[in-house]
Amino acid sequence: MFQYWSVKLVLIISVIFVLQNIFPTITDSFSLISSRALGEPWMFLTAIFLHADIMHLLYNMFALALFGAILEKIVGGKRFLAIFFISGIVASAAAFFFYPASLGASGAIFGILGALAVLQPRMTIWLYVPMPMFVAIFVWAAIDLTGFFYPSGIANAAHLAGLGAGLIFGFALRKKFAEHAAKRKQYEIGSEEFRRWDDGWVK
Repeated sequence: MFQYWSVKLVLIISVIFVLQNIFPTITDSFSLISSRALGEPWMFLTAIFLHADIMHLLYNMFALALFGAILEKIVGGKRFLAIFFISGIVASAAAFFFYPASLGASGAIFGILGALAVLQPRMTIWLYVPMPMFVAIFVWAAIDLTGFFYPSGIANAAHLAGLGAGLIFGFALRKKFAEHAAKRKQYEIGSEEFRRWDDGWVK
């Protein structure tokens, strides 16, 4: 279990969340504050590791552990980390243009989802009803597009940007891992465990 970077990231981010609550200045200093980000560019990266509250953390970490481990098994640790960090930074860049402040790993997680949608398109997940991964991606994208017209406090632009980065990674890796993925049993995620995550979603 602990050999996976996805699990290590969950532990690291969880420890950082504890430190956020002990030292609130961490959140103020390392969240993505758009008015300060160009002068403090590390915020595009550090914001990925911060979360607003315990539910925000739990939903994101559940998704990271669940989907991250699946992707990491397919593409390996180094490629998984590249997808996670680059998607997260791309998501932060999108948030910079749309929101005064943002934080959270959801953009990076959407990158993971995008890559999985290409590499494991038939993976069955629960999104209100059971559906293949490639269909769920369209549903999530539609929800985030709707969020531009009916704001809900969720960084929809960051989600979409992270998703786009993940899709690009997926197509770039598809040729190399298509045969590998095809030979593996298609992953299935139980409805109950997925519903617990989806009902709370990510910020």
